Amino acid sequence: MSGYKHIEENVGRFIGKRYRRVVEIGYGGNIVAALMIRSMGASVLCIDIRPFKTTEQIRSAVDDISNPDLRLYRGADCIYAIRPGVEMMPDLLAIAEATGSDLLVYHLGCEIYESGGEIIDCGVILHRYYPLQKEKRVD
Repeated sequence: MSGYKHIEENVGRFIGKRYRRVVEIGYGGNIVAALMIRSMGASVLCIDIRPFKTTEQIRSAVDDISNPDLRLYRGADCIYAIRPGVEMMPDLLAIAEATGSDLLVYHLGCEIYESGGEIIDCGVILHRYYPLQKEKRVD
C-alpha cells in the first residue's frame, strides 16, 4: 500500500472485521474506509456538515455534530473519524456516549485528546475513546 490511502484502508479493515453498523463522521467526500467496511458486510453511513457526492453503495447525510440529530447515530456499534479537528472531539465523545457506540479516531500526526483513550495498532494507530461493553465486541 502506497500513499496516504493505506490509512483509510487499515482503518476500514479493522472496523469492518469487528463492527456491523458504522457511522463515519467528517468524511469530507473520502469514502475509501467506508467502501472497505461495506465490502466486509457492514452497513455504513457517512456524515459531514456539508453535502458530498458518494456512490450508490455508501449512504450519506448532512449533520452538524455540535447540534446532532441523534437519530442518525442510534443503533451504530461504532462511530469513527479519520483526522478530525481537535475541536470536534467533545462533540464526537458526546455522540458516542449518548448512543452507547464505540468511538474510534485516527488523529492527524501525534495528536491525542485528553487521555488518548485505548490505543489500537491496526497498521496505523487508532484511539478508542468510548468503548462499548467488552461482551458486545468481536475483538
